[in-house]
Amino acid sequence: MNAVECQNLSRSFGPTLAIKEVSLAIPEGSIFALLGPNGAGKSTTLKILLNLLSPTSGRASVLGIETTKLPRDAYRKIGYVTEEQIYPEWMTVDQLLKYYQAMYSKWDDKLQRRLVEMFNLPLDRPLRKLSRGMRVKAILLTILPFHPELLILDEPFGGLDPQVRDDFINGLLEVVSADRPNTVLVSSHDIAEVERLADWVGILIGGELVVAEPMATLQSRFRRFEVVGPDASLRIPERLPDGWRKVDRAASTVVQLIHGAFVEGATQADVRAVFGEVSITAYAMSLREIFLLHSSTSTASNAR
Repeated sequence: MNAVECQNLSRSFGPTLAIKEVSLAIPEGSIFALLGPNGAGKSTTLKILLNLLSPTSGRASVLGIETTKLPRDAYRKIGYVTEEQIYPEWMTVDQLLKYYQAMYSKWDDKLQRRLVEMFNLPLDRPLRKLSRGMRVKAILLTILPFHPELLILDEPFGGLDPQVRDDFINGLLEVVSADRPNTVLVSSHDIAEVERLADWVGILIGGELVVAEPMATLQSRFRRFEVVGPDASLRIPERLPDGWRKVDRAASTVVQLIHGAFVEGATQADVRAVFGEVSITAYAMSLREIFLLHSSTSTASNAR
């Protein structure tokens, strides 16, 4: 079963198209990272999933329910963290937790205690006297103990120092590793953090979804090649073969090539067929490199 599904989802704000025909399926139990630069449409997509915005066209469903028809009880199964959230700042952390605990019959006291200790939160301190990092931890602590079936995080790492980020991710892993099914959808442009957290990846560029697949599949099919040989740069074909995503002339004898449909052995043979007797070295690519490739490719296409 898919925890989230979108079919040709679009949303306009006046003449501005924020997202365009986004089709997406997020499997239940996955940690899905939705990546994109600022203004790519990530927050708009998440707000549609929560029925905070209505789509201009297309459809979306969450936990098997169409988003425009989400009943009140469905929100008891969904956790949501965003920079825009407003909390009663006069409350202490302890008062805030008791306030939320009363709303959920299946609140996990044991998990709450474990996370309070992990986050090192001062229970007797008002929210207004907490640092930004501590406030984010407190917000996360109001959500994880009710074991949401779907946890949606909109840019959760912004402005957090490395230690707080580690605590945040460890807290997420606590709830994801719990016995009951759980799905996490995290929107971010902080690629380094989500790379060690997510097992699925989607990339939004200019409102369009250009990638949506398992992390392992994505990283296995992308390779960066260094081709070295006499006059290698002169042998670059005018029309790039299938799978060739980007080619750079590093020097007259050196070509940098990115391949997006890598198959061990076969791809090297195809590259050699074009360049002849050359030295070919393949390098794995990080999620950041793959993201930047899609971003630069989209920018170049728009420029044309």
